[in-house]
Amino acid sequence: MKNTLVLKFGGTSVANATVIAQVKDIVLQAEADLKVVIVSALGGITDLLVQAAEKAASKNSEYQELWDTIEERHTETITQLISGTEQKACSKVIDDLMSELRTLLQGAFLTGELTPKLYDKIVSHGELMSATLVSAYFRSEGLPAIYTDSRELIVTDASYGKAQVDRNMTRDRCQTFLNQNMHSILVLPGFIAASADGETTTLGRGGSDFSAAILAASLEARELQIWTDVSGMFTANPKWVKQARAIPELSYEEAMELSHFGAKVLYPPTIQPVLEASIPIVIKNTFEPGAPGTRIQAVSGDNGKTVRGITHIPNIALLSLEGPGMIGIPGTSKRFFEVLSNAGINIVLITQASSEHSICVGVNATDADRAAEKVDQAFEYEIGRGRIKPVQIEKDLAIIALVGDQMKQHQGLSGRMFSALGRNNVNIRAIAQGASERNISAVIDREDVKKALNTLHEAFFELQTRQLNLFVVGVGNVGRKFLEQIRLQSQYLIDELKIRIRVIGLSNSRTMIFDQTGIDLQEWEGQLAQGEKSDLGGFFQKVRDLNLRNSILVDNTASEEVATTYARYLRNSIAVVTCNKIACSSALEHYKSLKALSREYDAPFLFETNVGAGLPVIDTLKNLIASGDEVYKIEAVLSGSLNFIFNHFNTQNTFHDIVKQAHEEGYTEPDPRIDLSGTDVMRKILILARESGFDLSISDIENQGFLPKDCLEAPSVDSFFESLMEHESTFQGLIRNSEKKNSSLKYVAEFEGGKARVGLQEIPQGHAFDGLKGSDNIVLFFTRRYPEQPLMIKGAGAGADVTASGLFADIIRIGNF
Repeated sequence: MKNTLVLKFGGTSVANATVIAQVKDIVLQAEADLKVVIVSALGGITDLLVQAAEKAASKNSEYQELWDTIEERHTETITQLISGTEQKACSKVIDDLMSELRTLLQGAFLTGELTPKLYDKIVSHGELMSATLVSAYFRSEGLPAIYTDSRELIVTDASYGKAQVDRNMTRDRCQTFLNQNMHSILVLPGFIAASADGETTTLGRGGSDFSAAILAASLEARELQIWTDVSGMFTANPKWVKQARAIPELSYEEAMELSHFGAKVLYPPTIQPVLEASIPIVIKNTFEPGAPGTRIQAVSGDNGKTVRGITHIPNIALLSLEGPGMIGIPGTSKRFFEVLSNAGINIVLITQASSEHSICVGVNATDADRAAEKVDQAFEYEIGRGRIKPVQIEKDLAIIALVGDQMKQHQGLSGRMFSALGRNNVNIRAIAQGASERNISAVIDREDVKKALNTLHEAFFELQTRQLNLFVVGVGNVGRKFLEQIRLQSQYLIDELKIRIRVIGLSNSRTMIFDQTGIDLQEWEGQLAQGEKSDLGGFFQKVRDLNLRNSILVDNTASEEVATTYARYLRNSIAVVTCNKIACSSALEHYKSLKALSREYDAPFLFETNVGAGLPVIDTLKNLIASGDEVYKIEAVLSGSLNFIFNHFNTQNTFHDIVKQAHEEGYTEPDPRIDLSGTDVMRKILILARESGFDLSISDIENQGFLPKDCLEAPSVDSFFESLMEHESTFQGLIRNSEKKNSSLKYVAEFEGGKARVGLQEIPQGHAFDGLKGSDNIVLFFTRRYPEQPLMIKGAGAGADVTASGLFADIIRIGNF
């Protein structure tokens, strides 16, 4: 028996002269006694043939222009590839085939009909001309190649458009041909065959792959190679999942499942003939022939891996038949499926409730309305009497599936799958799992497919690295430092924490930009300056439309308008990380609703920097409460800006100058009155009280302010600074009084017994608050476990760097969830 190798080249592999030259090199280097080369039509030609046929049948004379384009493509390719006598001979055959094609199209034009038989004859010309051209080119390059018509070898029935192969007759013809053939390279057209009486037929979608598999099995080839434009079957569609990678080996069954669920590299029926003959399939890349590709054989060599691939079928609709009249009535399912079968409607997914109250199936969306109409007609009697409801249709759906031979041997895969999807707000409409447990399928909204694929790929193939997609609002002092910290630490996070952070969106008060692949954090300022006009509603809509997994809104502002958008993000399972205190110190009902939304939609809502900037104040408090401790009292210096001011203010300088310095160095809010009025400290103690479990509102807090009334009521920030100079004597009086008592001035927040107050206090020497330097904060937690010696947290509590680091820490917490 000859050492036979079958090589099939798809349309992209024979798209033009340059690529066909690469095909020649691949065939030349292949090692086999007999090389059977199956080719598809030149890239795009089949589509042109279909369009031409449809236009001709609809009496549209534009079909002639398409005929001209087809002729031009082949003539140009012949001229570029072939010379001498082979060119002349090839051109003659192509001219004859083009003349025959024109006659067929004219027939469709004159009759206004396109029968399945005529359709097959028209579209077969793509492969006939491609194989003629490739074989002539091989001979012109000195290869011992001969053109062989597939219609002489593959025998089918007369089911035009998708003919069924007579495997026995085909095998007999192939074996006879093999015994008589004296050439080492055969070039055959894929996709086409002939009925027993010699009429041209086609094998339907993916027919070139199928014909290659039929010939490989009939010729008892040692291997079938499918050459295409990708390097094998991937863990997921690489166009949708950038981290997807080629799968080195698959079993026949795994490959069939992946193909069935949308992996277009391989047409599912291709596998059956070679599976029966135990012939391996190797999928290779014509444009990267050195890549190993994917080998498909009886044993996958998966090394115990569970999920081998993730794929999807787009454009699915769900049909649901339900009603009390189905319960206990035998034959309902049979009638339902027979109706669809008789209408030629393919069922992609089936799920049925154990109560027998409903049946739900997935079909191609283009078949949905027709399917519903047929089923409603079949159950007209039951529907009319209210026993069964009319068929319900849900559209704009897709099926996503996990595939792997070893899945049945591992517990919890379904839970991991659905948990990962749920965390990213991917709603599951229906679920199915085959009895073989080789796949788990779920129906989801079509708009969620990309996010779902990336989410599942991360969960099952990138467990070591989690990708976070950030949408950052505010690029002032804190925002700028935050972006710089991410840029500097990105590689460390990947290497040490297995977290990959990408900034996808950026916005300031004027402009906003988005880049789905990640904004360059060295060039963001120039890009943002050229961005589109900023709009908070538009920003949210873009985040939602991008629909990326592990999305996080990062709010670096002090804006109430931004804070009011949090609920929208949380409802879409988008995490929120913020240093903006307004939301958590807003009305108690609003604060509680945000916390509830975070729990309901499994979207983290983190605001560590609301109190103490980068200090772990809130996180520590949460851990105390979660572990069963109880807070009795909180004493704290919570304003880094006020602490900075009173640590630097003395009788040798002016209050105005120190406040101005704090403002310029970023220690205060953009409007310093928020700090100096005590409002900022009130918000912070309110947040700590709420996180301790107390229902407190801002109006419940006593504020013992020290600013004169006209300073607080100044119409602008500039006029506020002017008013400080007018009241310098007041501030000098405060500092002189404290110095007389050997005390220092600190703005203190206290909470005890459900009541809170804030105000300027004279702190005696030796007190825990006395030694605070610069912008330090200090928090003392008196709890059931720490009643006498409080738990103390102390450190820098203001400044862009430490605030940015606190935001960064919250991002890392989400990455580790």
